[in-house]
Amino acid sequence: MSVFDIFAKLERDRATADSRTQPIEWLVVGLGNPGAKYVGTRHNAGFRALDAYCAKSGQRVDKMKFKALAGEGMLGGARVLFLKPQTFMNLSGEAVLGAAAFYKIPPARIIVLSDDISLDVGALRVRPKGSAGGQNGLKNIIYHLGSEEFPRVKIGVGHKPHPDYDLADWVLSKFTADEQKAIDAACRDAVEAAACIIAEGCAAAAQKFNGKRI
Repeated sequence: MSVFDIFAKLERDRATADSRTQPIEWLVVGLGNPGAKYVGTRHNAGFRALDAYCAKSGQRVDKMKFKALAGEGMLGGARVLFLKPQTFMNLSGEAVLGAAAFYKIPPARIIVLSDDISLDVGALRVRPKGSAGGQNGLKNIIYHLGSEEFPRVKIGVGHKPHPDYDLADWVLSKFTADEQKAIDAACRDAVEAAACIIAEGCAAAAQKFNGKRI
């Protein structure tokens, strides 16, 4: 290792140490259900997005805090707490409220990554606020926060095959082989969209990512 490499490493280590002294400013929450039986299901798109980001960046979301797997890191120029609630989807708000109360994070700085059956597989939709739209994780977060005023990145997981198809069966089904490439790309983009929300705002993220598909 040359002297230049040594100085470069020292600068990187110093930057990392400095970032760890910054307060947590945002929560980035991926929704899903814990357990091996739910891995790869449509309802776990939020978990999948955070897992993809971790695989790419080396970020870890593996410490049990606030009824969730959690990890601190930098995203979009801010220090964030990444969360994967372990309460099962319908009680996701318990984990989000616990973390938000501890770090004093307002709803406007809580970004939720969730599945959306109204969007084609691979499509994204960024929204600054809104109703749950039938998504039970979002519904529970709204209930516990007492607010709909939090940004969300919706990940398209496809429409039910026909109107009579049971909704629970559909969201707990797995993606087909033909859908894997599209959902993988959407999950990668979902965290990039969250970074854009933090750095540039929801309007900029919506313009860049809404409707984007491979």
